[in-house]
Amino acid sequence: MSTTDLQALLRQYGIADEDPLTARLIELARGARERGWWSSYSRELSSDPAYLAFLGYEYGASRIKHFGLAVMPALLQTEDYAKALTRQYVSEERADMLVTVRMLRQEKLLERDPSPEQAFVLDEGVIRRRVGRSIDPKIMPNQLKHLLELQSSRPYLTVQVIPFEVGAHFGMTGNFAVLEFEGALGSVLYLENSRGGALTVTGRDPEIVNYNSAFETLRETALTPEASRELIERVIAEMG
Repeated sequence: MSTTDLQALLRQYGIADEDPLTARLIELARGARERGWWSSYSRELSSDPAYLAFLGYEYGASRIKHFGLAVMPALLQTEDYAKALTRQYVSEERADMLVTVRMLRQEKLLERDPSPEQAFVLDEGVIRRRVGRSIDPKIMPNQLKHLLELQSSRPYLTVQVIPFEVGAHFGMTGNFAVLEFEGALGSVLYLENSRGGALTVTGRDPEIVNYNSAFETLRETALTPEASRELIERVIAEMG
């Protein structure tokens, strides 16, 4: 929709030109005509269309909920951690491209105003696994310090850890993310695995409802953000 048509429609609904909502909707209308940053990687990511689509949805989400079972969620990774991890699965050349995309995801979300709410729940195994130790023993401690820095500097971001002593939980089925949006747009569920991802794009799908409910249960099961921070600090100390 053109901005001219949009303004005419808003006036018809009795919304004044100076109303903040008008400015917000005009901004969205202009943005809808622009190509997303992820489209520049459409050829490189053509083998995983679910992931490519997810990048677009993630950039537009107002709320991001992510559970991590074995590895640090991509939005929380340092570049060194991302490289050490990704090179275990793909060639060095492709790994470098995927890491570049991962860092861009973080950068683009950081530029957004307002920033989307971000809630992360991690299994304790995520913070204890020494990813990259054979390359540089500092990679994992630095990753955990980065995690603490994100907690301190971004009020819209929370990190909680589920300790081993909790035992079995729903998250043991694997990593997943639930994206929520402004207005009546349906939620998006993304299930991650090393070979690619499966994407569901409607809030009416019962799987999305189930995973959304499961995420809230995992948050209740996990340590509080404060207690999680204390645990992460202890793990950093143990790693020397």
